[in-house]
Amino acid sequence: MKTHKFQIPLTGIAGLKQNWRADLTSGFLVFLIALPLCLGISMASGFPPVAGIFTAIIGGLVVSFLGGSQLTIKGPAAGLIIIALGAVTELGQGDPMLGYKLTLAVVVAAGILQVIFGWIKSGVLADFFPSSAVHGMLAAIGIIIIAKQLFTMIGVKPEASETLELFAELPHAFSELNPEIALIGFISLLILFLFPLFKNKYIRMIPAPLLVILVAIPIGRYFDLEHEHSYLFLDGHEYTIGPKFLVTLPDNLLSAITFPDFSQVFSMVSIKYIIMFALVGSLESLLSSKAIDGLDPFKRKSNMNKDLMGVGIGNTLAGFIGGLPMISEIVRSSANINNGGKTAWSNFFHGMFLLIFVAFFPNLIHQIPLAALAAMLVYTGFKLASPQSFYSTYKIGKEQLAVFLVTIVFTLATDLLIGIGVGILTKFIIHLVNGLPLKYIFKPMFTVSENGNEFTVDVFHSAVFSNYIKLKKSLDALPREKTIRIDFSNANLVDHTVLENLHHYQHDYEHTGGHFVLCGMDHLKKNSDHHLSGRKLKKEKA
Repeated sequence: MKTHKFQIPLTGIAGLKQNWRADLTSGFLVFLIALPLCLGISMASGFPPVAGIFTAIIGGLVVSFLGGSQLTIKGPAAGLIIIALGAVTELGQGDPMLGYKLTLAVVVAAGILQVIFGWIKSGVLADFFPSSAVHGMLAAIGIIIIAKQLFTMIGVKPEASETLELFAELPHAFSELNPEIALIGFISLLILFLFPLFKNKYIRMIPAPLLVILVAIPIGRYFDLEHEHSYLFLDGHEYTIGPKFLVTLPDNLLSAITFPDFSQVFSMVSIKYIIMFALVGSLESLLSSKAIDGLDPFKRKSNMNKDLMGVGIGNTLAGFIGGLPMISEIVRSSANINNGGKTAWSNFFHGMFLLIFVAFFPNLIHQIPLAALAAMLVYTGFKLASPQSFYSTYKIGKEQLAVFLVTIVFTLATDLLIGIGVGILTKFIIHLVNGLPLKYIFKPMFTVSENGNEFTVDVFHSAVFSNYIKLKKSLDALPREKTIRIDFSNANLVDHTVLENLHHYQHDYEHTGGHFVLCGMDHLKKNSDHHLSGRKLKKEKA
């Protein structure tokens, strides 16, 4: 274990000298993935296409030096589309440009709030939210993205705006689809679904989003999307296509800079979206950083509070020039690791390539069909809300599925804040029914004893998501490279979120040379066969 420490890449200028080739290569490959996603997320959010590019450039060139993570890529994310579009729509009241400028003020305020979150060390909140509620929120976001982007993918403008109404409108929309636009959309979607099946190493070297663009642009040129014209299809119906089905970018990047309008920043609507951006964005960013730490081959740990402050500063700057809010994005960050990125310089290079490309090749970006970008977002939405996510949640336990489904339903029917709030409330109710005393909802009861190199943590009564943070702080205070035993012999209730967090903690602790053991759960009944299933006290037989 000792030799591993000398293999950890250096940081700063020394890290640049040591790893510039690996980070430059990874940064370029991540840029190829990020470019179309930034454009698509921007348009789906009701922002100009260049807004996402602004955000990723700031995330790369600025936040790389402020964040507390080495491998996460900062940029716009699909998970914030719904909040951004809702803010533009609700604040603009029918005026998209006004809504955009007012939303930029919201992004600035949310960024400042995130800086405060980091300053008061609220990064620990990543461990508070129940896993099933978070996954339910992400699945709901995926469903909403699919509902909205299917229309763009087939070249039809929807009349409805609410998710459930959009799904009801889909059959009519498919009967009115624009054949040439839909063909680009369906071919793009097909590529994304089939790409994982290709085993050829040369094909696998091309990022799937880039492959979509390489196929969609020639088809768009063949259909002459650059010039508005009509054409007849098989049934003799006349369809119109033109530049409105292509990405629109300004010729001059500086002319695209848009400043926020702070005139309504203290209105109740703005405050609602400030809270949503700050909470959901921070949660997604923290969870992404946590996941990437687990994938880091050098097992470095992110400074969550510093990273949150960096993202907050990035959001404040992005909002001031017309950009979308950013997070530590999981897909691009995973690609960064897979492509051999070593340090934060890979994030810097990804931002640098975006700046160069958009500044000098805007006409090439203009060739990208919107249907191809919509297909990427539909695919992203499917990944967030895949049937596998429903099945995996069910396998952990029926109570997890209940929280998962409740979160989805209320998010679709209302908004993200209410959705995840109801999901958490459902989790509380389930725990109370299973015997969680009210006084232990937020306050765990445990003792720590030392015997030589071994520390035993005896947990009493209940260990649930809402009281885990204090337990974790006590574990963090224990020395490394020792033996830690978590004994649940005196516990009546242990939930899935706690076991999942302790499982990750065990992995990290043992990687530093220590030994970590969970024991004393034989008297508890598992909610399912899953190894991290929640457990409650077995009922005595009469």
